[in-house]
Parts: sequence; C-alpha cells; structure tokens
Amino acid sequence: MSKESPANSLKQEDEARLEDAKRERDQVEVDGVSETLLDLRMYHELNAGSLVVDPEEAKIEFGEAVASRLKLSRDGTKVLWPQPTDDPEDPQNWSERRKIIQLVIITLAAIIPDFDSGIGIAAIFALAEQFNTTTGVINNLTSNWSIFLLGWGSIFAVILMRRYGRLPVLFWSQVIAAGFLIGATFAPNLATFAGMRCLTAFFATCPQVTGLFVVTDMFPFHKQARMLNFWTMGFLVSPFLSPFAFGFLVARANWRWSYGIGSIYSVVITLIIAFFGEETMYDRRLTDIPRRVHSGFRYRIETLIGITGARLAKYRDTLWHSFKEPLRLVWRPQLIGVLAFEAMLFGFGIGINVTNAVFLAEPIEIGGFAWGPFAIAGGYGTPIVGVLLGELFGRYVNDFIANAYIRRNHGVFDAEARLWACYVAVPLYICGFVLLGASLQNHMSPGALIMGWGIAEFAIMVNTTAVYAYANNCFPKNQGEISALLNLFRTLGGFAVAYFQVPWASKNGALQTFGCEAAIVAGLFLLVVPLTQWKGKAMRARRSLVGLSRM
Repeated sequence: MSKESPANSLKQEDEARLEDAKRERDQVEVDGVSETLLDLRMYHELNAGSLVVDPEEAKIEFGEAVASRLKLSRDGTKVLWPQPTDDPEDPQNWSERRKIIQLVIITLAAIIPDFDSGIGIAAIFALAEQFNTTTGVINNLTSNWSIFLLGWGSIFAVILMRRYGRLPVLFWSQVIAAGFLIGATFAPNLATFAGMRCLTAFFATCPQVTGLFVVTDMFPFHKQARMLNFWTMGFLVSPFLSPFAFGFLVARANWRWSYGIGSIYSVVITLIIAFFGEETMYDRRLTDIPRRVHSGFRYRIETLIGITGARLAKYRDTLWHSFKEPLRLVWRPQLIGVLAFEAMLFGFGIGINVTNAVFLAEPIEIGGFAWGPFAIAGGYGTPIVGVLLGELFGRYVNDFIANAYIRRNHGVFDAEARLWACYVAVPLYICGFVLLGASLQNHMSPGALIMGWGIAEFAIMVNTTAVYAYANNCFPKNQGEISALLNLFRTLGGFAVAYFQVPWASKNGALQTFGCEAAIVAGLFLLVVPLTQWKGKAMRARRSLVGLSRM
C-alpha cells in the first residue's frame, strides 16, 4: 500500500473540523442545558410547563439557526410542540380528517363507563323491586362501588398502555367490559348483578384515560386544550345520557332492556375500535425507531390484538417503572392540591347525579317532589344541556386565555395560565349548588331546580377541562398517569357522596347539604389555585433541575 499523501491528510483534518463546527453550530442553550437540534423534539418534556410558542421569541431563545429549522403551524404564528418528525407514521403528521376520526372514536368510547354506570340510576326503582330490597341498598351495593372501581381500573390500564400501546389495551378492555355488562343484563340475583356491574366499570374505564394520550399523541400544544374539551365533554355528559334515555324505557318495559341496549352500544363501539381505531403511540424518544415488520391487513390485526405492542415492548418502559410513575407523580406539590380540588368539585357532582333521582321521586310529605319516572327522565336532560353549553364555552375561552397570556408573556406559555378558567367556573358552581339545594328544600319551581342543576354542570365542565389541560402541560411525559390520577381522584371524591347525601339532606335540609359542599369546593379553590399560579413555575423549575441531574 502506498503511504497517504500530506494533502489527503490535511483534507481529512479539514473535513473533521468542518463536522465539529457543524455540531457546535447546531448546539443550543435551552434553560442552561446544552442540546443538539435532535433533542428539540423532547424540549416540550425537558422544559415542561413553559414553552416558547411565538416564532419571534424562538429566535431570541434558541438563535436564528435553530429557530429557522423549527416547524410552525400552518399560519406561521406558533411553534409546534412536540416538533413533528419527518416520518409519515408520526401521528403529528396525520391529516386533520384522520386525527378527528380517532378523536371521535375515543370520545364515543369514553362515554361507555359512566353511561353504563348511569343505567342503574334509570333502573334503580325497578332493580329494588326485582331484588326485593331498597333503593339505598341498590345505590350502595352497585352504583357506588362501580364508581369506586372506575378510578382503579384507569391506573391498571395506563400501566399496560405504557408497555404495549394504546390500541390493544383499549380494544381488549372494551371486549371484556362488554362481556361483563351482558352478564349484568341476565344476572339472576343481586350478588351476581353487583359483581358484574363492578367488573364492567373496572375494565370499561380505559377510554377515560386513553383520550389524553390520544390527543397529545396527535395534536400540537396549541390545539390540545380544544380537543381535550371535546373528549372531556364525552365522559362528563355520559352519566346523564342513560338516565335520560332509559328513564322513559324502564317506565314501560323490563329493566333488563336498558342494560341490553347498553350492551349493544358497547359492542358497537368495540367494533368501531376494531375496524377504524389506530395506534397513536409513537416512540418519539427513540433516535432509531424500529420500522414495521409487516404492513397492510396483517399489520392492522397484529396491532389491534397486541402482537406489535409486545414486539416493541422491549423499547418502552417496564411494567414496574409504569407502576411506580403514578406514585412518583401524585405527591408533586404543583399537582396534589389541584387533584384534591378537582376531586371535591367533580365528586359532589357525581353525588348529585346518583341521588337526584331519589330526591325527585320521594313523596312531598317527606320533602321530595313526587315526580314520576317520565318527569325524572326528562329532568336528566338538564345536565346534558349544561355540559354541552360548557363545551361550547370552553372551546373558545381556553384558547382565548392561552393566546392572551402568550401575548402578555412575550411569546412564552406557562401551564398555570390554564387555571384562570377556574375563576369563572367556581362562582358559577357555588351559585348552582346553592340554588339546587334551596329549590329541593323549599320546593321551589322546577325552573329553579333545573337552572341550579344546569349551572353546576356547566361549571364542572369548564373547570375539569382547565384542570386536565393544566396537568397535561405540567407533565407532558406522563399524560396517561395524569389522566389516571385525575380519574381516580374524581371517582374517589364521588363514590362516597351517595352514602351521606340523602340522609344528611333528610335530616338538615338540602340547602345545608349542597351549601356545605359548595363551601368546601370554594375553600379548596382559594387555598390551591392562587398558590399554584404564584409558586407553580418555581415548583416545576425545581423538578426539572432534579430530573436533569439524574440524566
């Protein structure tokens, strides 16, 4: 071999220096952390809760070289977080039509858990007669415990989704839940019926946590609040749909027909998931993402039943790690207070849904309204309208708050801005609860009762969307755990309410009962929300520094 010439050696040295210069040029300073452009794909996680949204501010924060390569929204006014890759399989790159289809599917699926639970409200008197017991026993044994298990089922679902993907866990959970609901339809005794209802709730709850995953998988930061608002509307309106629809049915037919129709709905949604659902999980943290082994129909079947997820599991979090994540997150100071606040606000709303059928049906002599089954069923149209109006209101108000904050904060968004919507929701919540309690206690007109109930549900809708959006922005790496914890806390806050609400109101009056519940929520709001907005950014910054020190 001939000896290498000095000219070739100098050329190689120049090329090496050029490559080093390129790497140095592509390095950026993000909150004091040196990263390459490739790592900007994870900037939204490393800088959780504070994002540079304005492209002009991005030039100042990151420098012209980096800002010029950031991908922007179609109108060029917002930086996209997370940054979409160049891979067409990245859900961030899907067409709007494809994304909306998946959003509608997961929203329809999110209706199932509380819809199934609400069937028991419509059939409560028929069930008491069928099993020769009281409405209190039916509520305590079936409704309350099924609500309790909704929360724990969500933790179980997230652990599996972290490892095996969204679609297979969603599909199999709905298959199992539909099976148990069919079992409840044909249950021969109360013990079997209660067991089937509780197991249905445990497995059916999966879509109530998958939705946050799906929204953040597909949509960039600036669209997430609006899409979360739509998905949240699905599971907020669902517990009222079944009492509204089946109240008329149970008044004329056997109660088993209501559970039968609920089973049919579950099967239909499961089939829609099987035929049209797609896997939205994209392993964005991997620099070398494994390619598909198969394509077409075979790939679809393998993804649906979990073979693809099992094949990719070795690249993802272990089951043990996924199990520990909720325990690690729940004690975060910027989260635990908000969880407690939402638990009470949403929980008392669950209590209204479960017990109002009893309040309205009781004879006038003992403080009730003596409404018949048709009137009670019609009354459950009230919260449906309240939730739908809350969705319409939140769709625009959350975007308005975010955009106004970004303009005032020099193009940077902080998660705590989401909580400004709570200042609208909580006063309305108080008004709604006090009016509802006064109308029940003083036998005011049905119009007063309807207004109080509707205003309360409107407020719950607005507040819940704000809390979900805030928590999601604070913990973008843990959408599933955040959704599961919120689901757990809201159900823990609500499952026990039916045990004490009716006896308390019967003894001391509904105004005291609902007034005290509203006061508890108002107190938590004053203790938690202003403090979180004041100190939340500092809490997040401390958490980010701890996380980076462990990298």
